[in-house]
Amino acid sequence: MPVQVLDERAQKTPEVDTGSLRRICLRLLTAAGLAHNAVSVVLLDDDRMAEYNQRYRNKAGPTNVLSFPALFPPATPAELRADLGDVLIAVATAAREAHEKQAPLVQRLQELLLHGILHLAGYDHERSETEALVMWDRERELLTQAEARRTAMPQLSVNVDHIATLRQARGGLEPDPVLAAGICELAGASGIVVHLREDRRHIQERDVRVLRQTVKTHLNLEMAATRELVAFAADLKPDMVTLVPEKRQELTTEGGLDVAGQKKKLSGRIAALKEAGIQVSLFVDPEPEQLQAATAVGATHVELHTGHYSNADSESGQEREYVHIRRAVAMAAELGLRAKAGHGLDYRNTGRIAGIAGIEDLSIGHAIMARAVLVGLERAVREMLELMRQAAAPTVLQKD
Repeated sequence: MPVQVLDERAQKTPEVDTGSLRRICLRLLTAAGLAHNAVSVVLLDDDRMAEYNQRYRNKAGPTNVLSFPALFPPATPAELRADLGDVLIAVATAAREAHEKQAPLVQRLQELLLHGILHLAGYDHERSETEALVMWDRERELLTQAEARRTAMPQLSVNVDHIATLRQARGGLEPDPVLAAGICELAGASGIVVHLREDRRHIQERDVRVLRQTVKTHLNLEMAATRELVAFAADLKPDMVTLVPEKRQELTTEGGLDVAGQKKKLSGRIAALKEAGIQVSLFVDPEPEQLQAATAVGATHVELHTGHYSNADSESGQEREYVHIRRAVAMAAELGLRAKAGHGLDYRNTGRIAGIAGIEDLSIGHAIMARAVLVGLERAVREMLELMRQAAAPTVLQKD
């Protein structure tokens, strides 16, 4: 696990939640470009912090935060980059400082945590005044980014596969998914999704190549983890590849990828894509085993399969699936994975999913295209965005 938080105080206090602190640490690491680096955070009483401060800095009394880089560098450069070290925080000292600033304790803990992480990353305000200013500016920048990520509503990525489905029905040139993608972007979509299936039933290679040249936001290429398609993607270099399961006879993707059952194969495919500079997401069911496996094979993102939630035939069934998704989002954050969601979402059921804090992006296609037939594509996208805005996530991660 990239982050572990150890509360070694003699008396624990309810206002310090290690789970919340772990998620804060992951947001800070992500903002700093260190999402897959390991950090241990240790919460201490003032007397123990004073001991460390005396022993390692020859200064009396407790300080608010100390950082210790990994003492024994691992054997390989990759492992060395992964293990940053330990951040020690004196909670009582932090609480006094928060009181003096009339700020919440969690805000002060976040500031100290980031300060410690930056020391582990090589910043040092004690070397010179210039370095102190550089570190201060970096702290402000990253705190702003982390706050924006915490409070932002999910982005909308529109899947334009079914524009190509309609075109392929007649074997002609229209409607054009490239033109449709442009309309979606102008309407406010933050990304475009296409699925290049092995049977090429809708999107064609030419579509993807043209989209790579024309998409101004973010191009996410869904595909099976075959050697042929990995080579195609490595050459094309979309912004992201989402690996999905495929069955020749299915109407649409049915269920998530079994990452746990094919770790060796997926590790190699993902490594090849990352070497080409491509972010990799895995389309998975919201199950702990699959999320843990996604981390093990090197994915940076997961797209949580919402099909069971969307297709539930009762309120109780949908509520059960919603809870699974919400818990999966929290677990993904703890594992250092960035969460997206999609499949079967429409104008009736998207609101609750958009309201789950921690989901960065929703991938929606069929519902928007179906709506577009009646009201036009631009309006259909804008209506979905407005629905998502109204359901914007609250400012804290929900607890189970």
